[in-house]
Amino acid sequence: MGLFDIFKKKKKVEKKPAPAKAMAGKEVKPEVKKVKRKVSGIAYRVLSSAHVTEKATGLEGENKYIFKVSAGANKIEVKKAIEDLYGVDVVNVKIINIPKRQRKLGRQKGWRKGYKKAIVKIKQGQKIEIMPR
Repeated sequence: MGLFDIFKKKKKVEKKPAPAKAMAGKEVKPEVKKVKRKVSGIAYRVLSSAHVTEKATGLEGENKYIFKVSAGANKIEVKKAIEDLYGVDVVNVKIINIPKRQRKLGRQKGWRKGYKKAIVKIKQGQKIEIMPR
């Protein structure tokens, strides 16, 4: 009955350590496990992009960074997203809602999109790399 073999538990085969004589000539390096940061899906839904302007660049000296966020985002979601994505400690978050504006080009009228932006202050001594060098 080869069909029922798939339900049987397989025996685990353990590896035996190499004898001490074989290891005597080689240096043994301890294994270093790489820690993968798990970024939750909320970070990519909340944060749209970094808001890179002259004023935003000046605020980096005060440990403040500006991000464009989704319209439904709140302060708590923004804080969790920044902490997950960049691995820094957020002190406080301020959110500003920029309204849409009417623009004209000749006779034609249109609207410039509105958006929501967040000013995030991080702990002293920490840094966020927004633009790769």
